Amino acid sequence: MSRSLRRGSIAAIAALAIASLSSCAAGNTPATLEVKPDNASATLGTDIRLNNIVVVTGDESSGEHTGPANVTVNISNSGTEAIELQSITVGTGATASFADDKGAALPAIVVPAGGALLLGGPGAPTAKIASTTVSVGGYVPASFAFKNRDKVEAEAQVSPNKGLYKGYGPTAAPAAVPPKATAPATGATTPAAPATGTTAPAAH
Repeated sequence: MSRSLRRGSIAAIAALAIASLSSCAAGNTPATLEVKPDNASATLGTDIRLNNIVVVTGDESSGEHTGPANVTVNISNSGTEAIELQSITVGTGATASFADDKGAALPAIVVPAGGALLLGGPGAPTAKIASTTVSVGGYVPASFAFKNRDKVEAEAQVSPNKGLYKGYGPTAAPAAVPPKATAPATGATTPAAPATGTTAPAAH
């Protein structure tokens, strides 16, 4: 190998090593190593955190959805007192109604001190929106109001009732059962047979 080629190879290796060290230095900082959730999260003060905020629509995979939807969110409370979620508003003013895991209406959602609660999904309390217009696959503003505290504002992801969120979407109302047709009466009197005992003409 000629002296010039050798010098060029050494320079290239040195440059590559410097670039690698620079990228490692930039990539190993806490900010770049931090794992961020795919879905929206928000905090209120130092003890309330909302994770994985999602508005779940019907089974459509994309496009605009207008109709019922559910809100699912995991709320953790690291404080020493229970907290009370009083309302959830989505979009331009659609407000959710709360129900327990059996479907009975609830005035609010209570998260115990030092605990967490999943809102939405099978076997959990639900937050149902009668109707809203959202873009499936996009984001929509959501507001969470707690008793005696400020509101939490977040951009909630909009997901269809599929994949990880299958069973989290709004439940369709059961189809109305048509009334049964009334069977005709079977106890009607059989009409009498015509008389057959007429007198035969006299023989001559």
